[in-house]
Amino acid sequence: MDAIQLLSRKEQGERIFSKVNLHGANLKGANLEEIDLSEADLSHADLTEAKLSRSNLSSANLTDADLDYADLRSANLSQVNLIGASLVGAKLGRANLKGADVRGADFSNADLSGAILTDVELSAALLTGANIGDVELQQVATERGISHKWISWSGS
Repeated sequence: MDAIQLLSRKEQGERIFSKVNLHGANLKGANLEEIDLSEADLSHADLTEAKLSRSNLSSANLTDADLDYADLRSANLSQVNLIGASLVGAKLGRANLKGADVRGADFSNADLSGAILTDVELSAALLTGANIGDVELQQVATERGISHKWISWSGS
């Protein structure tokens, strides 16, 4: 399946796209709200400014994907692979990232307020300027540390 087919089928009301291969797809600015992309291969995809709020991306492969300024509020990102992904300015409020691997991901200026970051691998992740107010942090692994200069802990 390619990006055009996905968007066409979504427009026709289809919501389940589990396990689709969209490696390298151009989905910039696409409205993908409330759809199921669990276990999908979205590695190297361009999802800049995509609308993915309340979508299910559990166990998806988003390695090296571009999610800058994407709307992922209340999305299910549990067990997702975000290694090397760019999420600059992304909206991740109340997103579930339980068990996610975000090694080397760039969350600069992202809004993670209220997100669940339980059992997350955060090694070498960039959180410069990120808002992590009310984030649930439990069992977080950091091999080499986190770049966190100017993180907002209070949500302000």
